[in-house]
Formats: sequence, structure tokens, C-alpha cells
Amino acid sequence: MAFPFRKALVTGGAGFIGSHIVERLLQLGVEVVSIDNYSAGKRENLDGCRGNPKFVEVNCDVLHVERLRRYFKGIDVVFHNAASKKTVCLRDPRLDLDTNAKGTFNLLELAKEYGVKKFIHASTGSVYGEAVYYPQDEIHPLNPTSYYGVSKLAGERYVMAFAHLYGLNVTVLRYFHVFGPRQESGDFGGVVAIFIRKAIAGDPLLIYGDGNQIRSFTYVGDVVNANLLVATNKKSQREIYNCASGIKVTIRELAGRIQTMTGSGNLPIRYGDWTPGDIKVFDVDNQKLLKLGFQFHDFDDGLRETLGWFKKRQG
Repeated sequence: MAFPFRKALVTGGAGFIGSHIVERLLQLGVEVVSIDNYSAGKRENLDGCRGNPKFVEVNCDVLHVERLRRYFKGIDVVFHNAASKKTVCLRDPRLDLDTNAKGTFNLLELAKEYGVKKFIHASTGSVYGEAVYYPQDEIHPLNPTSYYGVSKLAGERYVMAFAHLYGLNVTVLRYFHVFGPRQESGDFGGVVAIFIRKAIAGDPLLIYGDGNQIRSFTYVGDVVNANLLVATNKKSQREIYNCASGIKVTIRELAGRIQTMTGSGNLPIRYGDWTPGDIKVFDVDNQKLLKLGFQFHDFDDGLRETLGWFKKRQG
């Protein structure tokens, strides 16, 4: 089926996930406006998009509502991926709140004003907090244990309020441990990217906690496909989905897999203190998304593609 929207706006468009969404939309022939303030997004992530006549790149913060207004004319669908990273909430919780809650409100207000046909909101598994039962489905109690989880939940609530009050066609995707090409690999990046970078460089791998914490790593290509699916599937209106592969991998197992794939099995693994607010177990139910006909990437295939990208980048 052809993509039904002519023009899309992607917030966080220069970010890890957002840039992949931008790229895929352009491949589908959609006009795309990328909004990013480049606090975390990287210009190089959009290098393959510049020169496309259907692509517009805008340096703008989601908190600057009047500047945002200029770019909403003719927008059919919004993919809202701009967010303060989880590390921001520890350094500046007020900025975290402003970006994830007020920024979302700004976009929703403009989407309503300009008659946007679909609004897809990127949320996070951090809204659940520690599990009350397993696996965590979409009706699991929401008890976030970090500022980040609280601010992202506030954003979700605004999304659903706009759907209820104004009939805005919305969908929420709760991302879990997304990895893949372009993921930030610095000390505040994703664990998959950090481990790959260190393994390639021959540096020890550092695990925070005991390494038994369980994650549901999800390949970025799957996240893009999920966004496109809910954008086009009428059943997704006003629904919330766990966007998670459903696999259960410990951080220690992840380290072992990457050591094997990079041939660095002799690298030492070191352990540090637990990260504040870190969730010990993510056992995620993704049946709701699967019932829409969705299929996820094989985890090891995703790791190999990510490793290949990092090696090519360094080579």
C-alpha cells in the first residue's frame, strides 16, 4: 500500500532514530521537514538526505512554538521523536520536563491548529518503572522511577488528552532499548553502541551493576517500520503500543555476544555502581503490535548490521 500522506514533519530528525525515519520517508517520496535543535542530533546523520528536493532541514527547538508554527502549513503527519535524553534528566531535570512535556504540548497544539491528520508520539518503556507483573503489557501500571520516565509519561498524557478533547488522530509507541547504525557511542550513548566501540578499540567493557539486568533490545529498522505501520493502520488510532522486540537479554549476555562478533573475547569486563533509577528487568509483551501484522528483526542480524556500520565508519 502506498504511503497515504504527502508531507511529514519529524522532530528529532537529526537524531539516531529520527534520521532513520526521515530517510525512509524520503525513499517513499514523502516531503519531509526535519526539526532538530542539534543538542543531541548530528548533522552527519542527515548527510544522505540533503540535496533531495523534498527535504527541508530546520534548526529549531520544540520549545520555540512560534518558530515551529512556520513549518506546520501543509503537514499531514507528525513523527514526534524529539526528547531530552535520559542522561539529561540527571543533569537538568527542569530542561527534561520542558522538552518532554511542554515540547510535546507545543507540537500537539500546532497539530490541532493546522489540521494534522496523524500524530505519532515516541515514548519509552521507562514510563512503567519496576514491573508489578511480567510480561509488561500496555495496561501495566505506570510508576516511573526516574525524572525522564515521569516527563515522558506527562508527554503521553498530553497526547491522549488532545485525542480525547479534540479528536486528534494519535498513536503512542513506547520504545525499548533501541540500537543500530548512528546510535551515540559516547559515554552517555546506548549500551550496544558503547560496547561495540570499545570492543573494536580493544578497550575493557564497563557494566553498571551486576550485569544481570534484562533488556529487550530493538533494532532501529524495526522502530521505523513500526512508525510507518501505525501511521497507516486505522486500528492504531488512540492506541498505545510497546515497540519492543520481546527478546530478553542480560547486559552480561550482550557483552559476550559483542565480544564473540568482534573477536575480542579476551577483553576484560569491569563493573561499576548501579545507575540511579535503572530498571533491573524489562520483560515486555509486544503482542498488541504483532497483532497488527508486525514482525521484528532477528537480534543477532541487527547486531551484525550495527557492527558493520561502526567498522565502516572507523575504516
